[in-house]
Formats: sequence, C-alpha cells, structure tokens
Amino acid sequence: MSRIDETRPFLPVHIAILTVSDTRTTVDDRSGDTLADLIARDGHVVAARMIVPDDQARITSQVRAWISDPQIDVVLATGGTGVTGRDVTPEAFHQIYDKEIPGFGELFRWLSFAKIGTSTIQSRATAGVTGGTYLFALPGSPSACRDAWEGILRLQLDNRHRPCNFVELMPRLTET
Repeated sequence: MSRIDETRPFLPVHIAILTVSDTRTTVDDRSGDTLADLIARDGHVVAARMIVPDDQARITSQVRAWISDPQIDVVLATGGTGVTGRDVTPEAFHQIYDKEIPGFGELFRWLSFAKIGTSTIQSRATAGVTGGTYLFALPGSPSACRDAWEGILRLQLDNRHRPCNFVELMPRLTET
C-alpha cells in the first residue's frame, strides 16, 4: 500500500495554474483559488496563475510558455474538460503532449464516480508530460479540483510517496 516515507526530505514543486473559462475573473475563480490554496497548504509553490478563454490556441500558447519556463515543473489547468462545443482543453493538451498519462483520467473518473456517479463520464480530465513538465487538465469545479488534488496529485507530487511518485521521475523526463 502507498505511504509517505518521512525519512526522505520534502521537495516543493513549482506549479502553474491555468483557469480556462469565458466567464471567470480573478474575483470569482473558485477552482483556481481552490487549487492555489491546496498547493500552498501542502508546501508547494504557486509559480504562476492565469485565466484564458476557452480557445484552443490561447490554451496551447500559455501552456507552451510555461513548459519553456525552467521554473515551472507542473501545469494544472481547470475548466474546459466537458463535452460542450466550447470545451477544448483536452484537445489543446493532446496537441502538446510528448507522452500521455492515460491512467490519470481513468483514476480521476474512478474516484469521481464514488461522489457523482455516472455523471463522471462527462469529464475528459487528462494528463501528460512535455519537455519535462507535467500537464494536468481538470474539470472546472472546485469539488473536482479538490478530488484530483486530494485523491491523486497530493501524493504523486510528493517525493516522499512510496512506492513511487512523479517527482522522482522529473530528472529523467527529457532523457532520450
């Protein structure tokens, strides 16, 4: 079973938060606020934060800018993962991935099923890695962001998590 190895030092991860929405502003970005609070609570660094509209080109442009920033280890996007016409975050992310992490979306929907039942099928949460940066696209609700963080990311972004975690793989993400 998974555990935290307290003999290992905690290594804070630098995380950028991208809220994808045509309607949210810094005043009412509850999902972005939820992620920022959880990230800080658990000892990580909110390295950047931005809101962009549901526009594939704008999403990919911002994510690519953060990938090229050596100070950012992880990009967490919230919003635009549903099935409506304006929901294009998964398409933007898939356009960027070097490697997809399909288990993230599968595990997120499995965890979500316990809370919202079959409605979880409407989520297209996804994850991957590009240029040594982890990318995660989460639904746009504070509850979904909390579920993804508490149920998956909090542990996988903690280098003390055993038997393995995303952080210990970071130095090897760009090897050929």
